[in-house]
Amino acid sequence: MINVIYEDNHLLVVEKPPNIPVQADSSHDEDLLTLLKGYIKEKYNKPGDVYLGLVHRLDRPVGGVMVFARTSKAAERLSRQFASKAAKKRYAAVVEGRAMPEAALTDFLSRDEKTNTAFVCREDDPGAKNAKLFYRRCAYRDGASLVDIELMTGRHHQIRVQLASRGLPIWGDRRYNRSARTGQQIALWAYSLEIEHPTQKIPMRFISLPKGGVWDGFQNELYALLADTRLVYIDESMLVVNKQSGESVARDDGDENNLEARLSEVFGDVYPIHRLDATTKGLVLFARSAAAAEELSLAMKERRIHKFYRCTVKGVPSPRSAVIRAYCVKDAREGFVSVFDAPRPNSKEMVTGYRVISEQGDMSELEIELFTGRTHQIRAHLAHIGHPLLGDDKYGDRQFNKLHKARDIALTAVRLEVNGKVFSIEE
Repeated sequence: MINVIYEDNHLLVVEKPPNIPVQADSSHDEDLLTLLKGYIKEKYNKPGDVYLGLVHRLDRPVGGVMVFARTSKAAERLSRQFASKAAKKRYAAVVEGRAMPEAALTDFLSRDEKTNTAFVCREDDPGAKNAKLFYRRCAYRDGASLVDIELMTGRHHQIRVQLASRGLPIWGDRRYNRSARTGQQIALWAYSLEIEHPTQKIPMRFISLPKGGVWDGFQNELYALLADTRLVYIDESMLVVNKQSGESVARDDGDENNLEARLSEVFGDVYPIHRLDATTKGLVLFARSAAAAEELSLAMKERRIHKFYRCTVKGVPSPRSAVIRAYCVKDAREGFVSVFDAPRPNSKEMVTGYRVISEQGDMSELEIELFTGRTHQIRAHLAHIGHPLLGDDKYGDRQFNKLHKARDIALTAVRLEVNGKVFSIEE
């Protein structure tokens, strides 16, 4: 029985089971396209041949979300979306080894028709085609990494070949992983598909998560993919996620696509204990109940929760390590914080610790510890002492940013210490 995720007059979205071909091939095994035509014929009592358009594919051993077109008009429009990369496909994979925190892979691939395999080749080799993908590591344990993959191209066996070529073969992939064993199911799954409806012109996202086998060791991290975020830690009272640049943390930040709302849909109500600017990436702490939120908020207020950041700044601060104090006044309308050396009316004290980790040319990398949690504290405070953050056009040096072609603010929340637990990320 095929799991139907969505259907209407133009679309049929299903969860493709592993180890079934998408369409009839030389194996003469039962194929998904024929099964779905039979499903439509029976459900809607269709006479004669049933039309169902195949607009994209998955490798036979791979499972996950697929969309089929129920009309020729839908098939034409969906095919254009896949050809233009307007349709977005995301895959989860478990690979052997410790993957990088994130990486963009670019290769040229060629295909051996006799063996039905692909391999990395040179650009000028016969049949060479450009292949690009981007991945983020979601978790690492027991010698294996869960990675979230976005495809920029759609080459034959692309994900399997590109990851294997980096020493990260997919678990259970008997074609490209020499350590794979008989009976193992390849750990590659198309978990998300985003398209525009071919007639209604509305964005749609369909999801499906793998279960069983090696996937069971990564269930919480897989659920976090549904919230489009990376889970660092979870227990009954709190969770820690790795926020990406451009994301808002809380519902009241004014952005509908915020972490609080997305996480609440997957894990139940969550409560942000602290905030990061939308431009800042890194660790954010959420409580999983009102009681836990009260307890963690008190711990934050009493400075029993410690937050550490890494940033790149203009110049090298002197001394190389210090705890600095200043006073800030926030202009909520302009979204700007002014910093002063002495108290002003309505000002709040800000206390920031820093330590120079390294220096290169006209820049240095700092580790920051926040002792207070004011709006834009790190950015405004370091700019005030003459060392603005790389990429910060609001408080920083635009000429400096332009010189170094900095598009994003070089600031990451890298470590949290909560109730004796230490959470950190690799950059």
